[in-house]
Amino acid sequence: MDWVSPENVIAVVTALLGVVVTFAVLVIERRVPRRKRVGYRVQLDTPVGDRVTRLFHGRADMTDATLVLLRIENDGGVSIGREDYNQENHGLSVRFTRRRVEAAAASQAPFGSDDLAVGDREIRIPKVALNPGDYFKVLVLLTGGEPKDEIAVAGPIRDGGVHVNHSATFDDKPPTFTRAARRVIIALTVCVITLAAIIVIRDDVPPPIGCARGSLTVTGSTAFEPVLKDAAAQYERDCPGATVSVDARGSTAGIRRLAEQGARQGKDGRPELVTLSDGAKPEGYPQLKDSPVAVSLFTLVVNDRVPLDNLTLENIRALYRGDITNWRTLGGPDLPVRLVSRDADSGTREVFQRRVLGRNEPANSSRNCSAKDDPEALVIRCELDSTDQVLSTVAALPGALGYTELRTGSRPKGLHRISVDGRRPDLAELGRSPYPYREIEYAYTWELPRPGSLTSSFLTYLGRGGGQDVILGHGHLPCATPKGLRICGAG
Repeated sequence: MDWVSPENVIAVVTALLGVVVTFAVLVIERRVPRRKRVGYRVQLDTPVGDRVTRLFHGRADMTDATLVLLRIENDGGVSIGREDYNQENHGLSVRFTRRRVEAAAASQAPFGSDDLAVGDREIRIPKVALNPGDYFKVLVLLTGGEPKDEIAVAGPIRDGGVHVNHSATFDDKPPTFTRAARRVIIALTVCVITLAAIIVIRDDVPPPIGCARGSLTVTGSTAFEPVLKDAAAQYERDCPGATVSVDARGSTAGIRRLAEQGARQGKDGRPELVTLSDGAKPEGYPQLKDSPVAVSLFTLVVNDRVPLDNLTLENIRALYRGDITNWRTLGGPDLPVRLVSRDADSGTREVFQRRVLGRNEPANSSRNCSAKDDPEALVIRCELDSTDQVLSTVAALPGALGYTELRTGSRPKGLHRISVDGRRPDLAELGRSPYPYREIEYAYTWELPRPGSLTSSFLTYLGRGGGQDVILGHGHLPCATPKGLRICGAG
C-alpha cells in the first residue's frame, strides 16, 4: 500500500479532525450564549522624566514621570451598550497601584479627553457603546512608582466582564473570528505545520501576513530619525526576514538620493528606499510619490546662561537679521548672540525659514560657532550636520540659540526651550494654537511601491499600523488619527 506514508496518514487525520471539530464547534456555538467581553492591554509603559511634562501642564519637577498607553476594546462577539455598565456615573475605571495620575488624554475614542474623570490613582472612563472589534486608547502621564507597576481596568458589565488580552496583528486590526473559530484554526494549523515539517523542511516559509522580507533603507530627516529607528526595530521584531536600516542625512539630501537612485535603476526600477522629509519636496521631482505620516512640532532652544523663556516672532527675526547681537538688548545677560543652525540639506532648517523667519537665514560666518570668521558679518552663525550636534553645541556654548524637533527623548543638560509669542509647542493645541513652528512629515518613494514589497509594507506599518504608537510615543501626531487627518489634509 504505497499511499500509507507518514505524510498521507497525517493528511487524512487532519481532514477528519477538521470535519469533527468544525461540526462540534457549530453545535456548541448554537447552544452556548456568547458573553460580553472588554479586553485591555498596556501598549506602552516607559519612563520619560520631565521631558514631556510640558505637553500636559508645563511642570518641570517630574523626574520620575512615566507614560502609559492603554488599548481598551470589545474583543467578544456581542455588542456592549451604555446600559450594560453597572456603575451609576461611569463605565470603566483604570487603577494604578503605586503611581499617581498627573494627566490623561483619549485617543481614537468616541469621547473627548475632558470626559475622563482623573483622580489621584484612578481614571474613570465614561460609558461607551462598543461593537465587536471597536476600541479606543488612553494616554496617561504618571509620577511615582516604576514602569510595569500594576495597572488594572475594572468595571462590572452585565452578562460579561473585563480581562487582560494580548496584542492583535501589528496593524491593529481586530480579529474577525470568534474565539471558538480561532481555536479550530489553531488546531488545524498545528496539524498542517506538522505535515509540512514531515514532508520537507524549507527555508522559504512565507513571512507573516502584512509583512515582507528583504532589505530596506530609510533616509532623510534627522529630526524624525528617533521615530524611524524605533519603528524599524519594532518592524524587524514583528516581521522576521526583514532588515530596515535608517541612514538619516537631512531631508533635502534624502530627496536627492532617492531621485538619483531611482533614475539609475531605470524606467522599471523601484529602489527599496524611503525618504522622510520635513515638509513637502522641492519642485522638480515628479517621480517621487508622497505619503503624509505625521505632524511634527519643532522648538527653539537656548543655552541656560540666557534665562529668557519667551521671544516674540519679531525678536527671533531681528536676531537672525543681525539687528540684535547681544542678549542684553532683550533683557538678558551681557553675552553675544551665537546662532547654531543646520546645514542647507536640513528640512528642520527649511521649515524654520519658511514658517518662522519668512526668509533665508544669514550667511555662515563661523566654523567653531564661537567667533566670527568673517569680520563683516552682522552676527555669529555656524552650520552643523545633525540635530544632535545642534543640541550639544547650544548646551555647551554660552549665548547660543538653535532649533530642533520637539523630542520626548533625552536631551543635553544646559539648554531649555523657548516659547514663541507666549505659545509653546503642544500636541494638545495642534489645530487651535497659532504656534508657527510645525510641519508635516512626508514619506517619499520612487513611483508607487510595488504591492507586497518591503517598501509598501513598512509604509503601511508606519502610517497605519503599530508604527502609530511609536510616532505618538515620540511626541508627534500620526496623520492617520482623526485629528491628524484634518491637519495633514489641510497641509
